[in-house]
Amino acid sequence: MDDDHDHGSELSPMEAKVRALETILTEKGYFDRKALDEIVETYETKIGPRNGAKVVALAWSDEAYRERLLTDASEAIAELGFTGRQGEHMVAVENTEQVHNLVVCTLCSCYPLPTLGLPPVWYKSAPYRSRAVMDPRGVLGDFGLKLPDNIEIRVWDSTAEMRYLVIPRRPAGTDGWDAERLAELVTRDSMIGTGLAKTPAQLGTPS
Repeated sequence: MDDDHDHGSELSPMEAKVRALETILTEKGYFDRKALDEIVETYETKIGPRNGAKVVALAWSDEAYRERLLTDASEAIAELGFTGRQGEHMVAVENTEQVHNLVVCTLCSCYPLPTLGLPPVWYKSAPYRSRAVMDPRGVLGDFGLKLPDNIEIRVWDSTAEMRYLVIPRRPAGTDGWDAERLAELVTRDSMIGTGLAKTPAQLGTPS
């Protein structure tokens, strides 16, 4: 995604060129569209978010690292080698018993690529970008996340200058788990705020 906020189109000039090139190559039979979709899906939901999951898991298991992450997320994330374009200016926000954080980019779809990989399609959609600010509780409900009324929902608007990573609450029943095991509980959506971390039961692993 281009850092420049383009209000006139859902696609940036570069994205439009890529889309046109994909169409031409597909029509000429140079690659299988289904195979390409599978590759994109892998980067959206597996490879990219695994970096963020490692960050969150370390924050859960190492108090000193958690403090560094909350103080200077860019530096703390760089410690793990996750750096690059659109990952330079990071802020970590932490979910608590009283507060749930939700990330959106209302102007386009700025997203921390080195930490979370490719953004999901819904993150770039106009309905999500507008409703997340106006009706965050309703949006979370659409994702199946029903939060008690006494929990405050804070919405963080990403920009080209600042991107956010949500540290979800650590699930109960994970005492003694190491960072590698904890990372399996962290989902992409939990790091955006549209979901929660998995529980040990959901992972299918005894606590």
